[in-house]
Amino acid sequence: MARCFVTRELPGSALERLRAEHEVEVWSQRLPPSPDGLRAGVARAQGLLCMLTDPVDAELIAACPDLGAVANYAVGTDNVDLDAATERGIAVGNTPDVLTETTADLALGLMLAVMRRLREAEGEVRAGQWLTWEPARLLGRDLHDSTVLVVGAGRIGSAVARRVEGFGARVLFAGRGDSLEPLLARADVVTLHTPLSDSTRGLMGAAQLRAMKPTAYLVNTARGPVVDTGALRDALRDGVIAGAALDVTDPEPLPPGHPLLDAPNLLVVPHIASATHATREAMAEMAVDNLLAALSGERMPHCANPEVYD
Repeated sequence: MARCFVTRELPGSALERLRAEHEVEVWSQRLPPSPDGLRAGVARAQGLLCMLTDPVDAELIAACPDLGAVANYAVGTDNVDLDAATERGIAVGNTPDVLTETTADLALGLMLAVMRRLREAEGEVRAGQWLTWEPARLLGRDLHDSTVLVVGAGRIGSAVARRVEGFGARVLFAGRGDSLEPLLARADVVTLHTPLSDSTRGLMGAAQLRAMKPTAYLVNTARGPVVDTGALRDALRDGVIAGAALDVTDPEPLPPGHPLLDAPNLLVVPHIASATHATREAMAEMAVDNLLAALSGERMPHCANPEVYD
């Protein structure tokens, strides 16, 4: 029986399967463990089930000599130092594919919400400003007959493309190596679906935002640092683009009073792209499957560093 540290309580019953075979400690607080708390929790553990908010860096890995398996409760693994894990022979699992459709649903919802000014409209109702039907008030823009640029043509980007085509929009794709600015100039909506890497960090900066139409919208359900936060704030404030809808931010979460929150025509939700009962429970099952396999000496079914088995 191995000792496992889980950095948050998970939805569904997957953890019961882990508890049936191993000793499991679950971090019980709403906020994630601090770096010291994470190190203390993993110090004697053979298995770690962590969230994308938990930095599993080389320093942590070096400080935990018994650690043999990491199951990341996310598709991305940018919070894990894969090189350090691989060097130590630690398999790192993730949860691919399961959240594709759910994330694409939210991306579509964010597009519609920011283009049709739903946040402002709902606020007017609650503030008693809905006086009558007015022909020129709260005018938004149509998704149908618009051009949507999907940056990142992977599973999620392709799922978003299918949805917006169903709304009667035209789709452009920008992949690795494509020149982004000419495509930005043609788009009415730019939706981001790239992983976070050295090449995508700050991908949407001041120059790229200036390349967009002043009537265009930016949607980000990828990772916060793909967008330069300061440049986005300035672009919204100065009317360089029409609006933005974000599921992810940099920093994350945005602290109260952060300058970005004062920008006009901005919708921010708290990283909920995968937040449905079915998807989050399926992610938990996959993460537990990864950990159980590794702790029993078998190959993880969803391994982000398969070279560890070479």
